[in-house]
Amino acid sequence: MKTISFSLDNVGIIASSLCMIHCIGTPFLFIAKACSATCCSEAPLWWQIIDYLFLVISFIAIYFVTKKTISTWLKIAFWSSWFILLLTILNHTFPTFETPKNFIYIPAFAVVILHFYNLKFCKCADDSCCIE
Repeated sequence: MKTISFSLDNVGIIASSLCMIHCIGTPFLFIAKACSATCCSEAPLWWQIIDYLFLVISFIAIYFVTKKTISTWLKIAFWSSWFILLLTILNHTFPTFETPKNFIYIPAFAVVILHFYNLKFCKCADDSCCIE
């Protein structure tokens, strides 16, 4: 029997990509909803929970990926991107300050790119991989 193995970078790439698709699809979903009914303009709670689900999955992937890499800049880039993504999602849920409408794509895309970089260039056979 053939087993499928996923690296944490693959999990991070999938979660971040699905998050971006979720964010891209949101306006289209609510435009269609607004055309059919005019009762609600806000996203339903279950739709907003998906944001936090992706955030938790990406946190787990980043946590374990950064434990295995010794590249300081990569660790800082991962956690900075994740933290900005967290702040953006929290600000979307609880509006505190004005941000551009599509700002969320920047940290989400950064997380995807960092996972691809780590997957391609930081393959660890031992503890001496991905040297700065």
